[in-house]
Amino acid sequence: MSKDSPAKAPRWALWLPLVLFAGFVALVVVGLVKPKNTDIASQMVGKPLPAFTLRAAADERPGLATGDFQTGKPQLLNIFASWCIPCRAEAPVLEELRRQGVTINAIAIRDHKADLAAFLGQYGNPYARIGADDVSAVQLAIGSSGVPETFVIDGKGVIRYQHIGDIRPEQIPDIIRLLKEAQ
Repeated sequence: MSKDSPAKAPRWALWLPLVLFAGFVALVVVGLVKPKNTDIASQMVGKPLPAFTLRAAADERPGLATGDFQTGKPQLLNIFASWCIPCRAEAPVLEELRRQGVTINAIAIRDHKADLAAFLGQYGNPYARIGADDVSAVQLAIGSSGVPETFVIDGKGVIRYQHIGDIRPEQIPDIIRLLKEAQ
């Protein structure tokens, strides 16, 4: 071999791209056959609500504080906003829950009083109390990352369940059951 001829690549280097591609295909197949669990487990379930006091977000309802959940009766805590599209779809479901005797308190996230009043006027107001969380501090403290989210709170103020997303009509029996279990 002369000094000017190029060095030959090792034989295994020719197979490396094929082996890497086969490994990638194997990972994709495993992911399709056995997908990972996408359920989000709340870190706050089983823990008491953090201490908070929120001013009234709407003129016709009082504000909200941790003590409002320590009444001996399970309640729902709904995290919502007037600018939230799924919250509009959830509104009639919450009204049905209220008609069935469920106490629902709410936290309005980063909302304006006028926008909230328009929302409640158009979609209904199933809430006993509505607190204003202008900087999402309470929302984040209870483990909520978006709107809408609903929590089942037992009569001692302990979070028993977290529902991420809007509650659908077919989920009403499950929510009622969870409230009964929280007694």
